[in-house]
Amino acid sequence: MILADENIHSFIIATLRDAGLEVISVRELSSGIKDEKVIEMAVNKNCTLLTEDKDFGEWVFAHHINTLSVIFLRYSFSEFGEIAQAVLQLLKTQKLERPFFATITTKKIRVRKL
Repeated sequence: MILADENIHSFIIATLRDAGLEVISVRELSSGIKDEKVIEMAVNKNCTLLTEDKDFGEWVFAHHINTLSVIFLRYSFSEFGEIAQAVLQLLKTQKLERPFFATITTKKIRVRKL
């Protein structure tokens, strides 16, 4: 299950849902909540957090929140379709051992086991 942070565009969420993935949207459920609540929600629901927010990298690496799996997206506005397909590729083709931190661009996917 994926927890899409508030900053994830609805196009990406729709693409993942159309591909059969279960996606919970922070924007749809609890818009405006703090990062700590997003982390709590992801951990409690056993979700992978999908975000564009660099702060979650700090939470994982500097604050040692090692129970959280994160997919961090880096792309330009014109690359919505490509980044959505890259996320699908990661989720559908790779066996991801939790917890992990993945960084996805349109050209590269990097997964780091925590």
